[in-house]
Amino acid sequence: MKNLIEELRWRGLLQDIMPGTEEQLNKEMTSGYIGFDPTADSLHIGNLVPIILLIHLQKCGHKPIVLVGGATGMVGDPSGKSEERNLLSEDILNHNISRVKAQLEKYLNFDTSVQNAAELVNNYDWFRHIGFLDFIRDTGKHITVNYMMSKDSVRKRLEGDSGMSFTEFTYQLVQGYDFYWLHKNMNCRLQMGGSDQWGNIVTGTELIRRKSGGEAFALTCPLITKADGGKFGKSEKGNVWLDAAKTSPYQFYQFWLNAADADAVKYIKIFTFLTKSVIDDLIAQHTGNEHQRLLQKTLAEELTCFVHSRSDYEFAVKASGILFNNDTAEILLQLNEEQLLQVMEGVPAVEFSKTNLHSGLDVVSFLADTKIFPSKGEARKMVQGGGVSINKIKVDAIDYMVKQDALLNGRYLLIQKGKKNYNLVKLV
Repeated sequence: MKNLIEELRWRGLLQDIMPGTEEQLNKEMTSGYIGFDPTADSLHIGNLVPIILLIHLQKCGHKPIVLVGGATGMVGDPSGKSEERNLLSEDILNHNISRVKAQLEKYLNFDTSVQNAAELVNNYDWFRHIGFLDFIRDTGKHITVNYMMSKDSVRKRLEGDSGMSFTEFTYQLVQGYDFYWLHKNMNCRLQMGGSDQWGNIVTGTELIRRKSGGEAFALTCPLITKADGGKFGKSEKGNVWLDAAKTSPYQFYQFWLNAADADAVKYIKIFTFLTKSVIDDLIAQHTGNEHQRLLQKTLAEELTCFVHSRSDYEFAVKASGILFNNDTAEILLQLNEEQLLQVMEGVPAVEFSKTNLHSGLDVVSFLADTKIFPSKGEARKMVQGGGVSINKIKVDAIDYMVKQDALLNGRYLLIQKGKKNYNLVKLV
């Protein structure tokens, strides 16, 4: 059986570990779980780390249990939060849970014919049968308020301006009960999570010890940070989602491709399943040749194929070259409107009346009327000098007519002036 702790340690995926955890994992197949909060209808790349922890657990011969928090999602985890979040309705939670379940099933082996097949549970299935008085009598009595107050996530909130509601204060007890229930009913011996979850996780091990005299274990991974201090997993548009409808495969690919060099060295170990020797070799090749972006290209390939597909990755590579290569006119024509707008994100956009092209318009007038050039004289000079392309095809004749049949998806024209300046003209 492969040593999980050694694997996590060299990858930089190990922060805290309870004494005896490594010995337990080396002794026998062990069931371990991680909880996912269904606060949105898609997971994002911040969730990739716990997913990867579960994959490593399964690869090392152990049994992963994925808990989707239908009950805890109604409460809200205060860990790492400066204020209480809005609580979601049961209908929205159920919708989110079904979507998140479908995503998680892509990454783990749930085939029941496999001894260590992954299992997926929803803590609402057991909490809906527990009354409030029963819970505080049978579970609450085992954990003191002093113990709960000592946790960083609680103390920081109590010292802040907004305080903490009783709802959020009880979260660690509710999560602790999850671990107890899984330990009792599914022989789950291990809980994993981010380092901000350590307090909640050890509350679970303590509850198991006090309530049933059982033994349980815990480990956490570091919270992923960026070298520049920015929050990992955020782009200019917000979260980078795993759902292709929320973050396109092209944008997902670009996120990893644009990683800073210092981050790429760390991310290649954390987010890929490449072996240590392969990674060491990649880092050696990258060092001193950072301009080639070898690590970023490898990251983008591995992650886009892992989360989306090989074909999505291949499209992203082709699409990425549109603004930087001259021989991409054919690829440009293959893009649908959604893909085109993804690739052109950030390119200055100009609106122009479609009626102006009914009978065609000479290129010099077109470039001046769209304000891409300040005057016809400058437009004419640039065209004659071979510095203008329309839809990646060079235009060098001033009598060239811009017509509607040149429109991309019936409404767009990509204008290039010089080597790097682009405008997207939208016909309205």
